[in-house]
Amino acid sequence: MDNKKVNIVMFSGEYDKALAALILANSARELEAEVTMFFAFWGIFLLRDPEKLSSEDKTTYEKMFSMMTPKGPEELPLSKMNFSGVGKSMLLEMMKEDETPRLIDFLNGARKKGVKFYGCKLSLDVMGFKKEELIPELEIVDAKEYLRDALNSDMQLFI
Repeated sequence: MDNKKVNIVMFSGEYDKALAALILANSARELEAEVTMFFAFWGIFLLRDPEKLSSEDKTTYEKMFSMMTPKGPEELPLSKMNFSGVGKSMLLEMMKEDETPRLIDFLNGARKKGVKFYGCKLSLDVMGFKKEELIPELEIVDAKEYLRDALNSDMQLFI
């Protein structure tokens, strides 16, 4: 795939949708396409590093929001049939039986393969997340920067 470029917008904060997005990102990199993932609002939960969460310099609402939301990829709920986490436990058990990698494995694979991670500046500001709380590969960009990238892509996906 000479000079092909894929752009994925990750708006969802759900385990199965994040899994699909990262499988596509990893597969596109294996086909030698350039891949950019743009994370906005709920999609940012996928990039939170549970070891680096902080309440420093946050408003009361930001602290509460941070405590009430998923702390990283493995805490994301399912989009359907979550049933207070029972459905997700079932899915993870089925994945384990089939020797399917977990979401964190696909995220780490994408990081190693050179997928570019962009975070929406407005989303991060509104939700009170600091760059230091997220994976180090994340570059914070505004909507115009994302659109420049998307307009130069051969394929855009919205998840």
